[in-house]
Amino acid sequence: MAIIQRMRTNQRFLPHLVSVFTILPLLSHLTEAAPVGVCYGRVASDLPPPPAVIHLLQANGISRIRIFNPDPEALAPFSGTGIKLMIGIPNEMLPNLANDTVSASLIWLESNIFTHVSPSQVRYLAVGNEVLLNDPYYSPFLVPAIVNLYRALQMLGLADTIKISSPHAAAVLSGSYPPSAGAFDQNLTSILVPLLKFLNETESPLMVNVYPFFSYVNNHPYVTLDYALFRSSAVEIDRDLEYTNVYDATIDAFVYAMEREGFSGIPVVVTETGWPTDGGDGAGAGNALDYNRNVVMRTKGNIGTPKRPGVGVEVFLFDLFDENGKTGVEFEKHFGIFGVNGIKAYDISFI
Repeated sequence: MAIIQRMRTNQRFLPHLVSVFTILPLLSHLTEAAPVGVCYGRVASDLPPPPAVIHLLQANGISRIRIFNPDPEALAPFSGTGIKLMIGIPNEMLPNLANDTVSASLIWLESNIFTHVSPSQVRYLAVGNEVLLNDPYYSPFLVPAIVNLYRALQMLGLADTIKISSPHAAAVLSGSYPPSAGAFDQNLTSILVPLLKFLNETESPLMVNVYPFFSYVNNHPYVTLDYALFRSSAVEIDRDLEYTNVYDATIDAFVYAMEREGFSGIPVVVTETGWPTDGGDGAGAGNALDYNRNVVMRTKGNIGTPKRPGVGVEVFLFDLFDENGKTGVEFEKHFGIFGVNGIKAYDISFI
């Protein structure tokens, strides 16, 4: 995709014209509503058996799932269901995948993923998760592992149908307010710029984990609960664009950060977002419903963001169930949309 260079001019209309041409390639791929998926976290001791999970997903019209690692017990039951999968590759696997041959990556894919589910069900490979934030030791291995996996997919004739990327936390941004100030942490650009180059060349998305709840909890004086929950009547203006919620502002901060590095056409997929029902200030079923319902509505309506209006952002809601095995602050355990008995924690629709 051609990168539109900024030009200095006194003509007020030109920034808007540049914005239009920037999003046209993204719009050209848009034929239907952006998909809504759900994350299937399994750090818990009381989860229902995988076949029951499959039935729950089908009964609720959930057709996309993110699995955080290719555990055969969780993966195999999806075979033949038609549910599209984002499959995670654990951070600790990156050195082996990076340092070994492409043939070794091919064997790994076939033995760990494609032996359990058909390649036609796999939409994304999420290589690592928040590596740069949580496991910086593995950072140098991230892009080489991705490249080897991509070449293995090429050998299998699957590189056009299965996209590869790596989910990142908002903490990889050194600035995000206002959104137009979005910039990547310069200590991380040696990893991020080669990754962006790969994503651009392979027409793959930047994967981001977006949590307005964290923004609210960690920035009480500056982020109101209403602004985090899509309920704010106040409008923040940034370069003539109007922002009414943290979700849009965060996504656009990533878009501006990519543009700063010379990449204007890479799509964004939100690989995690959600709101807890318990365990902290602002947590609760009512707020979780407000948040996730608005995300679903905006996604299926292809509303996009102020920076990329009309460009639907694919999203994976976190989480399918509460995870009682999570450590850390209490709210980390309470993002579940469903109880382990299959009953919704709040009345949200995915259709």
